Parts: sequence; structure tokens; C-alpha cells
Amino acid sequence: MKTYYVDANVLLHLATRTPEGLYARARGFVKQAEEEGSRLLVHPLHVATAACVLRGYYEYAPTEVLEVPSIVLNLQPVRVIEEARVFGALKEMARTGADFDDAFLVLLAREHAGAVASFDRDFKKLGVAWIGP
Repeated sequence: MKTYYVDANVLLHLATRTPEGLYARARGFVKQAEEEGSRLLVHPLHVATAACVLRGYYEYAPTEVLEVPSIVLNLQPVRVIEEARVFGALKEMARTGADFDDAFLVLLAREHAGAVASFDRDFKKLGVAWIGP
């Protein structure tokens, strides 16, 4: 079984289905991996990058960012590293409008009974202990 680490640009072409040629290549790659029994691993950093591009460049709403990558990340050969945190952060982002990386950080702080240190005062709204350095 082969293992491939998937870059954010592959996720983006699958999520947006654009441009058509690159989407078709990405979809073909996923299908081939499925047929071969290969694993496609996605790191949280690449989910964060894809979420940022979807919100910024493509102007997706936070709820759309939850729906679209979730479809891609649930494809048969795709495995997400730290899956529970990634999907938790996507849900938190959709619920609060926070950026993916901030939502991920909030989840980590909650899991470990910690606090977030940031100059960003928006963390006060995210239901996590926060301190401004």
C-alpha cells in the first residue's frame, strides 16, 4: 500500500471543482488511490491552508468551508491526521466564524485545560481562557 501526503492545492481543486482540468486530475488521483488501496493523508496545516483560501480567495462563508472540505476529507482513501481535532475545528469555525487555525487552537486549549495567549481579543468570544501577552 502506498501512502501519499496531500497538498492543500489538491484539496482546493477537489473542493471547488475548478479549474475543470485540475479538478479532473485530482479526482482521477483519488479514484486511482482508491482502486490501488493507497492512503491519502492530509495534515491539519493543509486543511488550515485550504480553509483560509476558501474563505479569502473564494469568499466562502464559514459554514460553506465546513461543508465542502468535509466532503473531500471523507472520501474513501483520504485519512486526516488529527481527524477529531480537524473536524472539531471546522465545526467551531462554522459555529463562531473564527479562522480555522484559531478554532484549532481553541480546541487544543480546551482539551488540555489551558489558555490561549494571543494579541487577538476575539478569543474572548470563543469560550476559552485567554490572556493578552
